[in-house]
Amino acid sequence: MGNSYRSDRVAVEIQREINDILRNKVRDPRVQDVNITDVQITGDLSQATVYYSLLSDLASDHQKAQTALNKATGLFKSELAHRMSIFRIPDLTFEQDQSVEYGSKIDELLRGLNK
Repeated sequence: MGNSYRSDRVAVEIQREINDILRNKVRDPRVQDVNITDVQITGDLSQATVYYSLLSDLASDHQKAQTALNKATGLFKSELAHRMSIFRIPDLTFEQDQSVEYGSKIDELLRGLNK
C-alpha cells in the first residue's frame, strides 16, 4: 500500500512533464493537438501507460498521432531522466483514451431520452 501513494505521485509528475515536453520539445505536427489525459504506472515504477486524447475524430489522425508518439518515446524518456529525480524512468506505452468518446456517447444517449 505504501507504493500506491508514491506511484500515484510519480504518475502525476510524468503526466505534467510529458505534456510540457509535447508543447515545448516535440516539433512533429502530428502531435500538435494531442493532450495527455492520464498516466497509469505499475507499483514497481517500471511500466507506465500514457493515455492521450486528440481533438480530431478522424481515424487517420489518431493513427498518425500514435505513430508519432511511439517514435518520440526515446525523447520523452530522455527528457524525463533530466527532469525527474527517480532512479529509473519507466518504459512508456501510449494508448488512446477512450473515456472522452465514451462520455460523448453517454451524453448523446441521455439527450435522446429527453426527446
